[in-house]
Amino acid sequence: MAISHWPENERPREKLILRGASALSDAELLAIFLRTGLPGITAIDLARTLLTQFGGLGALLSADHKAFCSAKGVGTAKFVQLKASLELTRRYLQEQLEDQPVFTSPEKVSDYLSVQMRDYKREVFMMLLLDSKHQLLDTHELFQGTLDAASVHPREVVARALRMNAAAVIVAHNHPSGLAEPSQADIDITRRLKLALDLVDIRLLDHFVIGRGQVVSLAQRGKL
Repeated sequence: MAISHWPENERPREKLILRGASALSDAELLAIFLRTGLPGITAIDLARTLLTQFGGLGALLSADHKAFCSAKGVGTAKFVQLKASLELTRRYLQEQLEDQPVFTSPEKVSDYLSVQMRDYKREVFMMLLLDSKHQLLDTHELFQGTLDAASVHPREVVARALRMNAAAVIVAHNHPSGLAEPSQADIDITRRLKLALDLVDIRLLDHFVIGRGQVVSLAQRGKL
């Protein structure tokens, strides 16, 4: 049965208007993006097939052009629309951070970092540099590759913070495996960075570990 023949409160678009986007499943949200299905297949059925084929929403959103277009029912036009939508989301979240004190909005910091970093194929170490009112001064990707105590140099973090006249710093890195659980190396790096920044009177406010669909704050874990 075509979606247009469904009860109005079960159609994804009408359901979104009546109850908000958070009330929709991944398949329903994806169906709205797809707009149409295939002959004999509704947009929701196509969405469910795609989610199963890619192994979930995160994998679908992070698929490259070739992998995405290899799926039946989508192509370059949908790939371009999807990447544009993701970039709009990232820029919106960054704009939100720039408009208010960052440290009073840990949820928005978490949302921004998750969108920014969750789909990186390699580990990336990022700094958020803040002024004395915890307004965002700059974001900077400092290291790439496998992060351990030897690859993260506190002097480079301190140098960047001093160059921007930052009063506080938030750091983050991603786990390409998708698991956000901090390792002992992550905890050790955090403590070394905090000691180095304390020497120049700059506060390390938090260290976020970004997984796929999960963000862990070391400050909230009491590891700072």
